[in-house]
Amino acid sequence: MDHARVAKDVLTYVGGADNINAAAHCATRLRLVINDMDKVDQKALDKDPDIKGTFIAGGMFQIIVGPGDVDIVFDQMVQTGGVKEVSKDEAKQEAAKSGNVVSRFIKVIADIFVPILPALIAGGLMMAINNVLTAGFFENADGTTYGLTDRYTWLGDYADLINLVSSAAFAFLPVLVGFSAAKRFGGNVYLGAAMGAAMVSTNLTSAYDIQTATEAGTIETWQLFGLSVDKIGYQAMVIPVLCVVWIMSAIEKWLHKRLSGTADFLLTPLITLLVTGFLTFVIVGPLTRELSDGITAGLQWLYNTAGPLGGLLFGLVYSPIVVTGLHQSFPAVELPLIDQMRTGGAGSFIFPIASMANVAQGAVALAVFFLTKDAKLKGLAGAGGASAVFGITEPAIFGVNLRLRWPFFIGLGAAGIGGALVSLLDIHSQALGAAGFVGFVSIVPDDIIRYVFVELVVFALAFGAAFAYGTTRGRASLAGDEAVDEAELEAEAMAEHAEAVEFSEDAADDLLVASPIQGHALPLSEVEDATFASGMLGPGMAVSPTEGPVVSPVDGEVIAAFPTGHAYGLRSVSGIELLVHVGMDTVQLDGEHFTPKVKVGDKVLRGMPLVEVDWSAVKAAGYKTVTPVVVSNAASFSGIEEKGSGTLLRGDELFVVATTSSEGSDTGGNDPEAEDDVAPSVSDDSETAQEKEGAVEVV
Repeated sequence: MDHARVAKDVLTYVGGADNINAAAHCATRLRLVINDMDKVDQKALDKDPDIKGTFIAGGMFQIIVGPGDVDIVFDQMVQTGGVKEVSKDEAKQEAAKSGNVVSRFIKVIADIFVPILPALIAGGLMMAINNVLTAGFFENADGTTYGLTDRYTWLGDYADLINLVSSAAFAFLPVLVGFSAAKRFGGNVYLGAAMGAAMVSTNLTSAYDIQTATEAGTIETWQLFGLSVDKIGYQAMVIPVLCVVWIMSAIEKWLHKRLSGTADFLLTPLITLLVTGFLTFVIVGPLTRELSDGITAGLQWLYNTAGPLGGLLFGLVYSPIVVTGLHQSFPAVELPLIDQMRTGGAGSFIFPIASMANVAQGAVALAVFFLTKDAKLKGLAGAGGASAVFGITEPAIFGVNLRLRWPFFIGLGAAGIGGALVSLLDIHSQALGAAGFVGFVSIVPDDIIRYVFVELVVFALAFGAAFAYGTTRGRASLAGDEAVDEAELEAEAMAEHAEAVEFSEDAADDLLVASPIQGHALPLSEVEDATFASGMLGPGMAVSPTEGPVVSPVDGEVIAAFPTGHAYGLRSVSGIELLVHVGMDTVQLDGEHFTPKVKVGDKVLRGMPLVEVDWSAVKAAGYKTVTPVVVSNAASFSGIEEKGSGTLLRGDELFVVATTSSEGSDTGGNDPEAEDDVAPSVSDDSETAQEKEGAVEVV
């Protein structure tokens, strides 16, 4: 590699040193914090023959150069290009600061909601089931509608129970958010949960009942500091609890620095909750509610005066309003609009536009489901997308769309078009309901066909645009969670570019076999399998694994890789042929819990991953995980010298293979009788592939 040329080209294609805020490198990659990604020519970098690939992760633009080269290229960039060098941790910190206020806010929201997604996804899907059971699909002779629970009364209790469990995560959302936000902001998570619980206390008027309570005049008040403070809850709201917990964490950390010992233990939580509680209900809550009322009044005025433009703008901002939780105030506007139908009013415009926004967010999440190969992201996208098109968008928005960013904004665009069409076609609802595909039961009967048509248009636009973007510019973000473990990223990068491996000149004389797993070293005689313990398959050692992937113990080539992922044959550059057998009898798992990273013919360096294993799942299935590493062409050598003992890390010495005596003794491997006493070589060309596989499967 011409390291100077690569360094120069990298600087050119990323927009110069001035466009790099901070730079670091790891074992294989340059890690750059970029000021303006629009200046980066990623395609040109991908075409460079000396660059193995590029991607964005953790807020950094990462360029795979390869082991042994990346540090030289990096030094060239620093010395001749004037790039600011920092450590990897400092680069991560800089990356966290990068972006505008909106993008940083979105990242904080995503960080807080990721841990609570299972509860939101389960609740959203159960709400969808409840909506189907209770929606008015059927019509009476007098024109009124009724649902499945009305036709089949025995379903009523099931629907009630489903509704109770499903609504819990949303009704008590401030408790979940308080816990997770405190962890993100560095506060005590239980204090955060306590403040969330206070905000949804049963002593407060529920946020869902504000309109009814206001009309009835039943909202109670506190008289605090000369102010009359309404006793109203914050069910399903996000922004108020985020502000509260941020304030709480700041107060708590300030007190921890100034108090110590018993005083800290007793007074810090007391003062923190006391001060935060007053601020919550006296300042944060009222201000948030005023903001909510202002937004709803402004949207109503905009829609009524600007026509399709108003519908467009309302569609654009509806999902961001859901993120804040302020959409809970919309029923206060919708119910009067619906009530006005008795005196000639048209109905509510909010419900159909909300439906378009929900369907758009669901559609882009489903596009991610079809695009991504990451199992975790696929699961979130599939469940969240299904929930969203039936009216519950929080799982899709917080779990997928906001985290990836571009699906969220594509969804906003499609929702804006849907809002404009709702206004243009004069679509209104006559009742509240599930704002999604099943929402047609709440629409004015004469508008239902137009409503369904617009929903299908919005779904097609959102899904098509997200799919197209995801296959081009958005593909890098579909690899999964940006917070991928550093070691896993390194391993994957090395495995994906195994074809670029070049061996050192010393590899031909290297007779060391390293530990392929992190775990505890064992003599082969202690393996609970007579075939291995007796040395029938060759001398070697075993490792009882604790965690992590199985990696190559030598520099060499993969000469056998079984589809089940449980066994690998390797030939080192120095001529050692090894059998790495992952666990005992694990062939019977038929590949379950194994994720192979190599294939026959791949060149591997010591430390490159061979297979990812879910060790706990293998154990749970009843299989031993101890992994023997044996020399299968032992006749060509004079034995092994055990090196490993106790706990080993991947790459630690396991054993060294001793060379055949130069005097031509009977250990030289030329005696036919001697060859009968050892296992056949995994690479023996006289064996068929079936025979090889059968031999290993017997083990």
